[in-house]
Amino acid sequence: MIPAVPAIVDGGFHAAQSAKTPLLPETNLKGRRPPARQKRPSTVLPAIAWTVLLLALAGLVVYRQRHGDGQAAAPGDQVAAAGRAVEMAASRGVVQGVSEKSTAPALLGGGAYDWTNAMLAWQRTAFHFQPQKNWMNDPNGPLYYKGWYHLFYQWNPDGAVWGNITWGHAVSRDLVHWLHLPLAMVPDHWYDINGVWTGSATQLPDGRIVMLYTGSTEDGVQVQLLAEPADPSDPLLRRWAKSEANPVVVPPPGVGLTDFRDPTTAWLNPADKAWRITIGSKNQEHAGLALVYRTEDFVHYDLLPTLLHVVQGTGMWECVDFYPVSADPAAGVGLDTSAAPGPGVKHVLKTSLDDDRNDYYGIGTYDPATDRWAPDDAAIDVGIGLRYDYGKFYASKTFYDPVGRRRVLWGWIGESDSERADVLKGWASLQSFPRTVLLDTKTGSNLLQWPVVEVENLRMRGKRFDGLDLQPGSVVPLDVGRATQLDIEAVFQVQAGAAAGAEAPYNCSASAGAAGRGLLGPFGLLVLADDGLSEQTAVYFYLVRGADGKLSTHFCQDAFRSSKANDLVKAVYGSSVPVLDGEDLSVRILVDHSIVESFAQGGRTCITSRVYPTKAIYDSARVFLFNNATNVNVTAKSIKIWELNSAYIRPYPYSS
Repeated sequence: MIPAVPAIVDGGFHAAQSAKTPLLPETNLKGRRPPARQKRPSTVLPAIAWTVLLLALAGLVVYRQRHGDGQAAAPGDQVAAAGRAVEMAASRGVVQGVSEKSTAPALLGGGAYDWTNAMLAWQRTAFHFQPQKNWMNDPNGPLYYKGWYHLFYQWNPDGAVWGNITWGHAVSRDLVHWLHLPLAMVPDHWYDINGVWTGSATQLPDGRIVMLYTGSTEDGVQVQLLAEPADPSDPLLRRWAKSEANPVVVPPPGVGLTDFRDPTTAWLNPADKAWRITIGSKNQEHAGLALVYRTEDFVHYDLLPTLLHVVQGTGMWECVDFYPVSADPAAGVGLDTSAAPGPGVKHVLKTSLDDDRNDYYGIGTYDPATDRWAPDDAAIDVGIGLRYDYGKFYASKTFYDPVGRRRVLWGWIGESDSERADVLKGWASLQSFPRTVLLDTKTGSNLLQWPVVEVENLRMRGKRFDGLDLQPGSVVPLDVGRATQLDIEAVFQVQAGAAAGAEAPYNCSASAGAAGRGLLGPFGLLVLADDGLSEQTAVYFYLVRGADGKLSTHFCQDAFRSSKANDLVKAVYGSSVPVLDGEDLSVRILVDHSIVESFAQGGRTCITSRVYPTKAIYDSARVFLFNNATNVNVTAKSIKIWELNSAYIRPYPYSS
């Protein structure tokens, strides 16, 4: 075993102690449940029947899930053959007319893994938002109100699988330390009896808050609904009143009754001073599209004759988001959703594709006179080009923070383990760490995402390593102490004039991951690794010199060897990342037990992985540098690593 490299700087502060976190308070739903004659239909098959169904399907279908760059792993991939799990997803959500919110994979490869309580307990995150128990999916209606950030989310109060969807609710002063509140909205009317689904908040100039969300009716029709705070003087917004006018929008002619969901935050159109919202759908030719509605009072809506945008072949658009970004290099701030189009302003159109469970975005121009949006580059249009995140990341939503003058993004991070494991641990899914979103004014063609600055308040002990030389084939351990809650910033330099030989194009998802060697890669960091490297999650760069002599850079995250468990989906995620002349290669990594979020080149390309080590847990987790290239020396110019404190997310202290 190579001795760990000691840090040249070591400093920090002691963590504050916290009392044991209590369980979520019980929420009394008496009087808000529907009468017996309107009993909600079950969304979960009986356990025995479900198991039989999965086993039967398992005998018929075995396929390798496609990830990241959208290509299957290459044949003969030794790393994949050594432990890559096989996934078969059986849908529950689709039959309800919504995307498959419970992936419910039947994962094969030797039977169910023998998880211990210690392993399962370790998987729970420390500073990412998640409820105390049960299933969670999409973030909903984020906003800032009277000194509090509010996050609502899809939640199943009855178990760790998708179903019985209500709105959970939490508040924070800083986007990091969250307090759980009682449920915000429950399915208690005919128009949302099958689920209080995804929605968005709009704060009007007079301070009024309107919440638009999708409900699934007693007949399974998707309709749009209006709710407002029952007590606007309450900064915690603990009670919500559904409008007597509900449903305020129903599927228009030509739109499928189950293809009409997830209204956006409203924006004020400067052409007629009326509000607009957009709702995702698809047409009969399987083109994804965004409908536009006009309203003046949020009760009455007119469907406009034009579509905001449509892209052929992309399928159902859900969780659409639409917002402006500043193109001014000197601005460095987010824009309010109603910021007027014009010089120096671009608009982002984002959709979550039901077909492949990824979030795509485009940058373009919004014309308020026609209520149309056009991409700057049709080759990377919405649904066929850029993604927010090339890993496990979906159903995202942004909001404008008027205090920080920034746009903040959350995404739903689902699980990659088996449903059996979720039930054993009693919870499933979490939210990404909140990110700021800006236009990359250097490239002009992509967004920059970065963890909100408040995460730095969690930093404790910090260590720094400078000028470490990484020879081809080398692995260098770093002495950082506890390595399960980390904030890592790393900068790499590649030897000048490296390797003149041309190589074939590279694809992260179709590669052998960090084990596959090329002339100029892979190199980077191994996190959540054990001493013997039997478990590791690799975050790395891979450079390719083409026949034209130009370098292309790929940023990847490899979970092939992240766990000894066999009932997992293990994949290599990633994509290319723009690197401008004179730039070093840089990466930021947030490690929080079973989630790894990475941001390359200031956030031009982002990757999120869910990993479930069995050995590299608690005090056994380690960090390494590595260079698995065959023909280039790499220098770790600067490595900064902080241990992060826990956020101690807990119920609101009503007694204080």
